[in-house]
Amino acid sequence: MQILPKALTRLIEELGRLPGVGPRTAERYAYYLLRSEPQIAMRLAEAITHLHEQVSYCSKTFALIEKGQELSPLYTNPDRNKKIVAVVEEPLDVVALERTGQFKGTYHVLGGAISPIDGMGPEQLHIPELLKRLDEDNVEEIILAMNASVEGESTALYLQRQIGNRDVKVTRLARGLPVGVDLEYADQITLSHALEGRQKF
Repeated sequence: MQILPKALTRLIEELGRLPGVGPRTAERYAYYLLRSEPQIAMRLAEAITHLHEQVSYCSKTFALIEKGQELSPLYTNPDRNKKIVAVVEEPLDVVALERTGQFKGTYHVLGGAISPIDGMGPEQLHIPELLKRLDEDNVEEIILAMNASVEGESTALYLQRQIGNRDVKVTRLARGLPVGVDLEYADQITLSHALEGRQKF
């Protein structure tokens, strides 16, 4: 017997597919939307509908950009130092580092970290594009800003091997970041100290 209306059940199921949203949380979100003004649900639906239409990736850094742009403003801005590149796993890591106000270089988003158990190998990451940038932009320093996890460590070691004998200084964020905490959840002070105390890799 169907206890809840089909439309509500479907919304609960779809919300439950989001990372970090369990069945009870999905039910609370769905019921909140049901009992709120219809405009709230409409605005949410509209934002989701336009997400893929209006968001794209920078062809150089793979950071998030407005659809129609080719390159990220964080790359094209003449005040940014293209010779220093912070390599991060995900686009939201860029946001986390930018919030510190400390970093004036550019970014390179790998699109994940090496994780065989999740079927993520080096070939799925934007590593060839990074190596190409080293030559094109005469990069002097790469900051490995991976998450403090087994996958992040594996990715950092792999990148160091790929960089090889190139005349590039390879540093990493200082260990001000607690193990197991993703960059996007780290506070600004911790990230600031991590940037200032980066060490040779």
